[in-house]
Amino acid sequence: QVQLIESGGGLVQPGGSLRLSCVVSGRTFNSLRMGWFRQAPGLEREFVGTISHTAGRTYYGESVKGRFTISRDPAKNTVYLQMDSLSPEDTAVYYCAGTTYGGSYNRPGGYEYWGQGTQVTVSS
Repeated sequence: QVQLIESGGGLVQPGGSLRLSCVVSGRTFNSLRMGWFRQAPGLEREFVGTISHTAGRTYYGESVKGRFTISRDPAKNTVYLQMDSLSPEDTAVYYCAGTTYGGSYNRPGGYEYWGQGTQVTVSS
C-alpha cells in the first residue's frame, strides 16, 4: 500500500516562500514519477510540476514556471516543492501524486497515488 504524506503548508505573505514536502512509503521511491497539483475552490485540479524517476527531469505548469522548483531526495523517500515569489493566486490545496506508468504527467489521470493535500494560503 502506497502512502504519500504532504506537509509544509500554511499562511504566507505575498512575495514570500514555502517548501512543501511529500514522504512516500510502501513503494520503491525510485520507481515513481512524482507530481504536484493544486486545487483552488471552485476550480479544477491544476498541474504544478513533475519530476522523473531517477534522472530528475522536471517540467512545470506555465503559471509557476520560474518561481517553483521540484526536487527529490531518494535517501529520505521525499519529494519537495519549493515555492518562491508567492502571490494570492497561488492559494490552493496542494497535492502530491505518484505514478509508475508513463502516462500524461501533466494530468491528474496520469497518477494513481495521491496524498491528502496541504493548504497553502497567500495573504497579507
